[in-house]
Amino acid sequence: MEQQRLFLTIGLFFLLYLAYDAWQLQFGPQPQPVPQTQSVNVPGQSQSADVPMGADNPTPQSSVPSSIPSSIPSAEGAPVAKAITQAQRIKVETDVFHIEIDSRGGDVRIVDLVKYPKTNKDDTEAFRLMSDAEKNLYIAQSGFAGKREANDGTVIAAPNHNTMYIVEKTSYKLADGQDGLKVNLFWKSPDNVNFTKTYEFKRGSYEINVSHKIENNSGKTWRGNLYQQLQRKDFADENQSSFIYTYTGGVLYSPEDKYQKIDFSDMTDENLKRDVKNGWAAMIQHYFLAAWVPPVDSQQSYFTRDLNESRYAMGMKATNETQVATGSSTVLNNTLYVGPKIQQDLEKIAPGLELTVDYGVLTFIAKPIFWLLTKIHNFVGNWGWAIILLTLLIKLVFYKLSEASYKSMANMRKVQPRLMALKERYGSDRQKMNQAMMKMYKEEKINPLGGCLPILVQIPVFISLYWVLLESVELRQADWILWFTDLSDKDPYFVLPLIMGISMFIQQKLNPAPMDPMQAKIMSALPIVFTVFFAFFPSGLVLYWVVNNVLSIAQQWYITKIVIKA
Repeated sequence: MEQQRLFLTIGLFFLLYLAYDAWQLQFGPQPQPVPQTQSVNVPGQSQSADVPMGADNPTPQSSVPSSIPSSIPSAEGAPVAKAITQAQRIKVETDVFHIEIDSRGGDVRIVDLVKYPKTNKDDTEAFRLMSDAEKNLYIAQSGFAGKREANDGTVIAAPNHNTMYIVEKTSYKLADGQDGLKVNLFWKSPDNVNFTKTYEFKRGSYEINVSHKIENNSGKTWRGNLYQQLQRKDFADENQSSFIYTYTGGVLYSPEDKYQKIDFSDMTDENLKRDVKNGWAAMIQHYFLAAWVPPVDSQQSYFTRDLNESRYAMGMKATNETQVATGSSTVLNNTLYVGPKIQQDLEKIAPGLELTVDYGVLTFIAKPIFWLLTKIHNFVGNWGWAIILLTLLIKLVFYKLSEASYKSMANMRKVQPRLMALKERYGSDRQKMNQAMMKMYKEEKINPLGGCLPILVQIPVFISLYWVLLESVELRQADWILWFTDLSDKDPYFVLPLIMGISMFIQQKLNPAPMDPMQAKIMSALPIVFTVFFAFFPSGLVLYWVVNNVLSIAQQWYITKIVIKA
């Protein structure tokens, strides 16, 4: 079992696994929408499904009233909408955001990330992370869940994400020299309880503070439970390669179970209901995420909902009821993060939030690799050269292991003619042939596993580096040299994949040929197979593989021709 054959075989299975995942994502069976017999559930319309249990469901009004409404409209007789109903849009511009907030519910409906162009060919169009378009629905909502009646005489009327708010103005812009800005929305209950929903933006930050101020002038105690949720349709990122699968869906974090994926099929199977302290909930996709993070030490009831038509909700509701005595006020704060998966920023917001940069089970290896890659980039200022230097450092770390492997392979190459002679002598008698081979290995002091064991130790590192290069948003649209203007995209001229295939072919020629003719044919086809696969892989990944292969060829040649003079 030669080292190179094992390495290529494992690599082939790894690529086939990725291809299968991509095929399932692209062409596999899709969940069928549940037929609607009465109405279509659409954000902005009154419905029980998209508001946490027990919430009041006022019907949105057709326009914003000129003053704070004195009563909550009835939910009966609401028209069925075919698209998301808009009220007034509040446009907010900061140095990192172009955001639109709807006065209906105070929802965050559109989020453009101005520092992340949609494509590197046109840096004037920002990447749109959130949208209320019917096809790519992805919005953030918050409000209060309550009942229509209170038997103990307390006041419970409160706004949810279907309520019409009053707005101060419809346009905000962070001025030069301004550190932040606030957007206020107002609503007044029929019992004379004033609510102010405030979005607070800070310069250079994707972290948004969302507060709800309750001023109780009703003459009675007010009570209610605040909730936050994300609504999203199950749609794929149009900019993601069909050959590369990354997770898109819900994530729940708890101190007990840590990072837990809850994909859309899980939400369809059953509704999540779980009480968690010091947790958070998020919807993630390749490179970006949106997350609701409640205050530290707050107990929340986390939930998911399948709202039909491939639309899902995930969020949390405070388990402890908020009570506000008459004549007093209180402010409830939560954090909404909407932006790129920048680990150093996410670590500061909440424990475990950086895990949304999903390196999988090998995170404990991948994180140090990413840290080292970042340090190298800080020194050289180019992600392409950083990948090359990182690959060189990894090869140096594993030099001795590789040396042992190549020495073993060189010894195997020496006895290759004798192995062929044994095969001819014993023919199909495998038992006698194996006995003769083991005797020869013992006489020549050759360990037949010496070539593969060292590479087995390196495989977790290779896989970890693969996920680092795939998941790190820092590599999105990062340039290198010449036409390599986006290391997260494929090589447009397929030069790197061809070099990679040639390097694999050279590596095969340096290794002992398999004695089995069928194995020999399969191995000879692997460079072609890998070249085809890698033609559509991100060029940053292919660059790593090319550099690794070239260094391996140089090391193997040096050891076999110079060190042991094979």
